[in-house]
Amino acid sequence: MGLPQRGTGADAGRLRAGLLILDLFAGPGGWSHALTVLGMGDVGLEWDEWACKTRAAAGQLTIQTDVALYPTWPWVGRTRGLIASPPCQAWSMAGKRLGLVDQPLVHQAVDDLAAGRDTREQLLSSCQDKRSLLAAEPMRYLHALHTAGEPEWVAMEEVPDVLPLWKHYTAVLRRWGFSAWTGILNAADYGVPQTRRRAILIASRFRTAGPPAPTHARVPEPESLFGPGRARWTSMADALGWGATDRPVPTVCAGGGPGGGPEPFPSGSRKALSNARDRGTWTPRPDGTAPQPRREETAWATRRAPRDHRPAKAPPFTAEAHRWVWSLRSNNQANATVRPLSEPAGTLFFGHRANECTWVAEPDAARPEGAESPSVPEPIRITAREAGVLQTFPANYPWAGNKGQQFSQIGNAVPPLLAAHLLAPHLRVPLNPDDFTLAA
Repeated sequence: MGLPQRGTGADAGRLRAGLLILDLFAGPGGWSHALTVLGMGDVGLEWDEWACKTRAAAGQLTIQTDVALYPTWPWVGRTRGLIASPPCQAWSMAGKRLGLVDQPLVHQAVDDLAAGRDTREQLLSSCQDKRSLLAAEPMRYLHALHTAGEPEWVAMEEVPDVLPLWKHYTAVLRRWGFSAWTGILNAADYGVPQTRRRAILIASRFRTAGPPAPTHARVPEPESLFGPGRARWTSMADALGWGATDRPVPTVCAGGGPGGGPEPFPSGSRKALSNARDRGTWTPRPDGTAPQPRREETAWATRRAPRDHRPAKAPPFTAEAHRWVWSLRSNNQANATVRPLSEPAGTLFFGHRANECTWVAEPDAARPEGAESPSVPEPIRITAREAGVLQTFPANYPWAGNKGQQFSQIGNAVPPLLAAHLLAPHLRVPLNPDDFTLAA
């Protein structure tokens, strides 16, 4: 695996004495944004160039490095909390899932690292997917920190198939004196507009570890003598500030984003649109309709987005738009999850053509009986901004890179609102979900 390499850049020089929160595999800042909202911060270790640029633009302290090669000694004696969300590609249902084949090797690595033995190089040579062993990396840091009686708490997240490995971690942490809990949580139960299920590990030296109390439910629950009530799951329409029949606004399929390069998953789904949104002009589709302005593109964008990111004038409204109800189709496969705007999204996966998410139209059941059936509007690909909001990032979050790089970051990120629910008890700070309001 080679000798440890230090991260480079100004961020490393900004580290100072005092207790800190270490975020392994920090990505574009899901955990970090949650900490920011809670009035805290962390130091993130991240390898991906564009995720690091996103973090920098968001003002998050980052060391660009390989977590597997970075030494542990700089953190000993100064770490209050450890966060880890190892890459999920080796385990995710969106990939080949070779992590399941490599699982015995990963468990062996956890045992060895917990005992202070570094056998990663030998085990790595036998792995079917070299990324599998990254799920054992947090134990290398935990073992080093444990020698100094650290950290105070641990929070880890991965896809559901990693739960057996998290149970292995909890057994080790309990031997070291931690209270530890692991299980599967649904992000929708915490106000995230997405039924994203994840394996969570929570451990603490000073408090009883357990999952945060859910705040939302599929069916709302009133307050009672036995506890506070639970709101209905947050819908995509609520998060985006749209109505159930609002029509998603197309964007031009004409190349990359801030980082340049081609747009991912070219499908020709927006061939009917010939004029740019930024000019505020629209070419009607063959059925004569024009996209309806969204509240997210008016109220929110007027307050928060740069001027050149919003239409100069609203496109014309036609009654035709209300003949359709829009849903989000989560991928191109036959068994794709399709959810109407009035519900949370399914789990958002990106990074592969088959995982393209598109808005699709279905006839409105409230359409007058006997009315002529209009032509079906073409599917409209979800934008990075919309996908980020469905992950509970702010609408103006500074995603870096071209569209493919942005979507990859979003799909791999921890929803900040879920992260805040997990972290607030450890930090002993109140969580106000209104601080995560995403659209007006």
